[in-house]
Amino acid sequence: MRMICDVCMHRCSLDTGQAGICRARGNRGNGIIPLNYGKLTSMALDPVEKKPLRRFCPGSMILSVGSFGCNLKCPFCQNHEISMAGEADSRIVPVTPKQLAEKAADLRARGNIGVAYTYNEPMVGWEFVRDTARLVRGAGMKNVIVTNGSVSGKVLDEVLPFTDAMNIDLKGFTDCYYGKLGGSLEVVKHFIEQAAAGCHVELTTLIVPGENDSEAEIRELAAWVASVDPRIPLHITRFFPRWKMTDRDATDIRHLYALVRAARESLEYVFTGNC
Repeated sequence: MRMICDVCMHRCSLDTGQAGICRARGNRGNGIIPLNYGKLTSMALDPVEKKPLRRFCPGSMILSVGSFGCNLKCPFCQNHEISMAGEADSRIVPVTPKQLAEKAADLRARGNIGVAYTYNEPMVGWEFVRDTARLVRGAGMKNVIVTNGSVSGKVLDEVLPFTDAMNIDLKGFTDCYYGKLGGSLEVVKHFIEQAAAGCHVELTTLIVPGENDSEAEIRELAAWVASVDPRIPLHITRFFPRWKMTDRDATDIRHLYALVRAARESLEYVFTGNC
């Protein structure tokens, strides 16, 4: 029986046995289920600044984990081996929420403060994030989500009560650019507003030459972020050729700093990345 997945803006209509655009959710006959539940492809103990988070527990380490799948199609994705993959294409280690929470607790001696759900798009498998985050929170540790923000408010409601911080990609500030990436600017804006009301939020904008690199667009983006909260940190990050986007040079550093200055007209905290 055909069913609609309502996790994100794509609202994939799936026949039995079919997976959605994200490759992480599918119709298995009794409903739409997360195909990547408890199936990790990546795990590392990272500085929290790598998420990137600059104003949340600086100097701390955090256990960072990822699975497979993503609901956008950014041609410059640095983690395309897992984010653009399905289960059959991924090397998977099965881990239960309880096992992951216990692993996080075991790493306290190495400075670990909790779990970061990252590398692929964690919110397409929000059930595992929610179930693990509840246990991590119960152990007195913190949860961080690194996300493209391209899911419904209903999904965010499920994980936000257990979330301490997020870094959300704000890819650009035009409908046209988001359309190229398979997303929706309005969905992300709503997600940011909702998240900022419930946890610490920082944003990242990757500056892609010829796509989202005008000072006018960055000024508009920063002014909107300031209307939510002028103290939300914004990371303006340098692009390097990756995956399917090798047709242009890395972002000019002088131009990147000019965009940082433009964003600082509206925001208190603007940082550079990849420089």
